[in-house]
Amino acid sequence: MKRLIPLAFTLALLGGISAGPAQAENLEQTQQLIRTKQCPGCDLMGAGLVYASLIGADLSQANLSQANLSRTDLSQANLSQANLAGAVLFSANLTGANLSGADLRGADLRGAILTGADLTGANTEGVNFLGAVGLPTEIATPESLYNWGLAEAERGNFRGAISNYNQAISSRPNYANAYLARAIARFRLGDRTGALEDTQYAQQLYQQQNNDRGYEVATRFSEGIVALEEAYADSQRGSRGGGNFLNALGSLAGLALQILQQLPF
Repeated sequence: MKRLIPLAFTLALLGGISAGPAQAENLEQTQQLIRTKQCPGCDLMGAGLVYASLIGADLSQANLSQANLSRTDLSQANLSQANLAGAVLFSANLTGANLSGADLRGADLRGAILTGADLTGANTEGVNFLGAVGLPTEIATPESLYNWGLAEAERGNFRGAISNYNQAISSRPNYANAYLARAIARFRLGDRTGALEDTQYAQQLYQQQNNDRGYEVATRFSEGIVALEEAYADSQRGSRGGGNFLNALGSLAGLALQILQQLPF
């Protein structure tokens, strides 16, 4: 602690800035936003605004990076050119919000309501849109939904992955990769029947699309599920081989998921 005082004093002499006033200014701007809903260009980095009512607020070009805006009502708010990198907008209401040109890199928008929101020119790299409602079609493309599904599967969230795959398939019914990916997720959840159905349908689509690599992966996975079912039946009759087949198929599922990431859309 003794070394911090001269260091702060030195920084104040060199830059004319001290830690105390900067924090007070940030708090003042937060209070201004809550009071007036007018804070364009404000520095609200890391601000805690959970459950805040900011309907129609002007936050254009504001710095809201790392801010916690969970369940905040930002409907009709102006967030154009705002910095929302790393911000938490879990279940936030962004109905009709202007997010054009906003920096949303790495933001958490799980369960957010985006109906009518303008995301023109927004940077959505790494955004978690799981369960978001009303995503614009230019954001929720089949490819994007598929990739979000893969990301959830890698985190072990197979139900979330399936939700994304379902939407991708709804938008593109012949999306073979999405069917195979959903098969893998269903298998991980213990739904071997559903996994086999999806895998066999993916096989048909890959064959129709002349995708030899995809067809090979789907075929191997399908054969593995069938082998597991046979091993399970044997185990019911007293055989001890079922566990080995389960381990083998688990490895195959992991391999298939890795290959899926390399397959063309």
